[in-house]
Amino acid sequence: MNQEQLNVMASGQGFIAALDQSGGSSPKALKLYGIPEDAYDTEEKMFDLIHQMRERLMSSPSFSGDKILGTILFEQTMDRTINGEDTVAFLWKQKHIVPFVKVDQGLSDVDNGVQLMKPMTKLDSLLDRAVDKGVFGTKMRSFIQEPNEQGIRAIVDQQFEYGHKIAERGLMPILEPEVSIKCPDKAKADSMLVAALKAKLDELSEGTQYMLKLTLPDEDNLYAPLIEHPRVLRVVALSGGYSLADSCTILARNHHLIASFSRALTEGLSADQTDAEFDEKLRSNIEQIYAASIT
Repeated sequence: MNQEQLNVMASGQGFIAALDQSGGSSPKALKLYGIPEDAYDTEEKMFDLIHQMRERLMSSPSFSGDKILGTILFEQTMDRTINGEDTVAFLWKQKHIVPFVKVDQGLSDVDNGVQLMKPMTKLDSLLDRAVDKGVFGTKMRSFIQEPNEQGIRAIVDQQFEYGHKIAERGLMPILEPEVSIKCPDKAKADSMLVAALKAKLDELSEGTQYMLKLTLPDEDNLYAPLIEHPRVLRVVALSGGYSLADSCTILARNHHLIASFSRALTEGLSADQTDAEFDEKLRSNIEQIYAASIT
């Protein structure tokens, strides 16, 4: 593991940009960017367009390591280039931004109020490529729809099982058991999740650290026991469908919790903007998220 990157993630001031939309979420991301579904007729073309959007983002002067600590990439983005340079190398060498890659293969059907991750049949080969390219860590997402204790325990067990395999490869796992912002009694689900995560963290051996990516909590500073846990490198928050303004307002109330936003980060960006307009809007979004992340 790269020690300089570890130091950045452990104590740097800033946030993580989430640019890891996959096949299922790319059409929505493109639509929000101003590119309708009838603008492409194949998956290949769709991924070309989403990469053009990401390349524009990452090559923007506003997108830099002075406020952005890390970036989570989609597998295809990791395998492509930015301005003719390998994406992972570009992020670290040109921007001083720590690279992560999304490794899950989507969600299973709902069971006990949650969606586990589908079996990761490509994990070994993906981790091989990530290590070869110099990726620092990974991210994998599960989804909690209801405050179901059995379901939440199953989610956490699965996240830690895969997290262990990833850590064995020398990569930093980000565990992302997302609680839906539409969850009935979300506060209860948040609390159940914190308890389940803390129990598993307590079992980790000394010297082992993971990262956590969690939904912005209904109760301020609910994640403090996780943030302070010796087995946790950093806790980051997803925007989960909240607007940029609402996300930053909630985030700022939660001390030492930093952002890992996707939709909120790209809010208001459009394919038809001039580069100057695009850069100015992105700079404004980044400054808002950064300010909320350093409280």
